[in-house]
Amino acid sequence: MKQTLQLRLGQQLTMTPQLQQAIKLLQMSTLDLQQEIQQALDSNIMLEVAEEENHQPELAEPAAARETEFAEIPNLDEKSDIPQELPGDSSWEDVYDTIQSYTASSHDDDGDDYLFQRAPAQTLQDHLQWQLEMSTFSEQDYAIATAIIDSVNDDGYLTGSIEEIHQGLLEQIEDLDLDEVRAVLHRVQNFDPLGVAALDLADCLGLQLKQMPDELPWKAKALELVKNHLELLAKRDLARLKRALELEDEGLNQVISLIRSLEPKPGRRIATTEHQYIIPDVLVTRAGGGWMVLLNPDIAPKLRVNPFYSNMIKRADNSVDNTAMKNHLQEARWFIKSLQSRNETLLKVAKSIVEHQKDFLEFGEKAMKPLVLRDVAEEVGMHESTVSRVTTQKYMHTPNGIFEFKYFFSSHVSTDSGGECSATAIKALLKEIIDQEDTAKPLSDHAISALLKAKGINVARRTVAKYREALSIASSNERKRTF
Repeated sequence: MKQTLQLRLGQQLTMTPQLQQAIKLLQMSTLDLQQEIQQALDSNIMLEVAEEENHQPELAEPAAARETEFAEIPNLDEKSDIPQELPGDSSWEDVYDTIQSYTASSHDDDGDDYLFQRAPAQTLQDHLQWQLEMSTFSEQDYAIATAIIDSVNDDGYLTGSIEEIHQGLLEQIEDLDLDEVRAVLHRVQNFDPLGVAALDLADCLGLQLKQMPDELPWKAKALELVKNHLELLAKRDLARLKRALELEDEGLNQVISLIRSLEPKPGRRIATTEHQYIIPDVLVTRAGGGWMVLLNPDIAPKLRVNPFYSNMIKRADNSVDNTAMKNHLQEARWFIKSLQSRNETLLKVAKSIVEHQKDFLEFGEKAMKPLVLRDVAEEVGMHESTVSRVTTQKYMHTPNGIFEFKYFFSSHVSTDSGGECSATAIKALLKEIIDQEDTAKPLSDHAISALLKAKGINVARRTVAKYREALSIASSNERKRTF
């Protein structure tokens, strides 16, 4: 083979450390960004929070002294040997020697409040275990009760049968009788909440009914229905129910009302979920006849380069400490620049969304316009992937509530007038139609489709069914209420 030299021209996107850092900050949520900023403040001596000037009289003299001390800080951008750009596909460690900085820990009371607020939520198993500890059980019965509690799911039902629990306990307790497991199970079923550790729905409802007073009207008939005819109630076969229970319409309504007062999932009364607090990135407020979009000033502190340490660089020699400070200064500049780029991009995308969704801000979900990422990307001059990063885990505070940026994007459906209607608006109309329907004669998907077509929105029956399921709305047969 003959060796030759060839010259080729081409363009290639290089992921520099600056670009990598900017993309990383852009796709972070508010909480992740605050942690990243705090980590940068702890590790970089050149970064500090730009606090507002304090105009109290007793602090006037120290402030004036600081102004005199830093009045002639040199411009480090001139004749500086700090590189403005890093080679592509490199990292901080490839260029700079990192140093460890010591940060004093804080011992104020805010940490205790934070730990208290972020304490893990109580589970149903914890609640049952606490009652077990407060009750009197023998050592063997305690082990059986612990196994039963471990088999209870978050809804309050046993995940396995009594036989399976018994087989699992035989390895720990020899000659264990199945009746002993049943006896301990009955004691656990008397724990709070009522109906816990039930085998199935009928058992759960029956346990709750048995705890009610015997003189309660219709208790016996309700127990009979739950024990023998629960499937008929699920199918809404009221005629067969009346014959099986030997009741008229009024009596059957009373029995069903009593059953409806029970809790089919007793575990959700106890198990609490951890609250997730959302901090909006953007605030939308009315300004005259239009809308104003502002960045939330509380999502991140304003950062600046520490003037004291930056001034020391110019006066120092070429020692190792001075080189380390130069490294920190460059990292601080790039970090601040990446934060500014993130805020500018976030604000551009938010303003574009608000401009497209003015009707939503005025009239709510029914006025939502169809919008896709490409529309915003073309308007702000960015790539769709960049807009996708901006809209992920970013929230906007509006007069109608707090919404994720992605909420304002939806597909469209054509209308008779040749226009387009947002899928979000169609879901809002669908929910409004179902809320206003006659519960004795609920509308079918075909009937809802016809009503939407009468409004000029061409939606097929299967599309109505898809939107209805997305809204967790039952079918017309399950929505029927005749009592």
